[in-house]
Amino acid sequence: MKRSFLQTASASVIQWFNADHATGDDTRVKNVDQVNWVRSIPFLILHLGCLGVFLVGWSWTAVATAVALYFVRMFAVTGIYHRYFSHRTYKTSRPVQFIFAVLGASATQRGALWWAANHREHHRNSDTPADPHSPVHYSFFRSHMGWFMCNRFYATQYNRIQDFARFPELVWLNRYDKAVPVGLAVLLYFSGFILERAAPSLGVTGLQMLVWGFVLSTTALFHGTATINSLSHIYGTKRYDTGDESRNNFWLALITMGEGWHNNHHQHMGTVRQGFYWWEIDVTFYILKMLSWLGIIWDLKPVPVQAYDRNSQLPRKKMASAA
Repeated sequence: MKRSFLQTASASVIQWFNADHATGDDTRVKNVDQVNWVRSIPFLILHLGCLGVFLVGWSWTAVATAVALYFVRMFAVTGIYHRYFSHRTYKTSRPVQFIFAVLGASATQRGALWWAANHREHHRNSDTPADPHSPVHYSFFRSHMGWFMCNRFYATQYNRIQDFARFPELVWLNRYDKAVPVGLAVLLYFSGFILERAAPSLGVTGLQMLVWGFVLSTTALFHGTATINSLSHIYGTKRYDTGDESRNNFWLALITMGEGWHNNHHQHMGTVRQGFYWWEIDVTFYILKMLSWLGIIWDLKPVPVQAYDRNSQLPRKKMASAA
């Protein structure tokens, strides 16, 4: 029996607060690949909120906060959600794992378990019709953001992330994935409110810090991250024949702190480093290396020796002729 529009809409509203609510019922929803606009309202409001910069003005403090939070949270996505939860390229303790998950949640890209489960599915089916966000088979809108706005990919596939789903604290963060972003937004507002009174010469207000530090920074962070799904399978160079259209792109590597070396990653996804050569800038790896020196993380998986074998970098046809 199909759910009525009212049932679907009410479930979508509840899912703003509890991401796991009634997700098993999505199999009964019509058109699972259509965008669920009710569920996506917070995402749309975030984008509309960027217009608030014309109302709140700007200050160097607010701009610096926005830039700092962009890069701190970009590292959280690339170094934690991606290289730890998705690929387990290093190890850490359970308390640090939880702190990492909280930091990752602040990026407002849902919970670590949802993010990693979908990313693992992407690697299993890269650039096939089963890939959640392949620009080879779908439109730019679908590969960039439309995929996660539809019903098919909303529920967390816990069976694909069983290694981390056994930790109840991670499941809680995943279920209530808005808790950390809302906390960050409130913290930024009150920080600006306090500065407005304690240091008026800075020209900061609570709303200004909210708009710049959270709304604008989070929106830019999302689109920076999403370029790896939509653009790095179209623009760039291919060092390895990976069987898909993953590509290395210097500019995307700068925007995403190292994720732009995407063809490298698809060839050897288990390594903590994605820029295989010294000239391939990979800021996320540099930070992870420093964390390992401090003993916070360990057992960083290195780039395999065969990655530097020139024969492995030949296109498939040339390798066949060489054989």
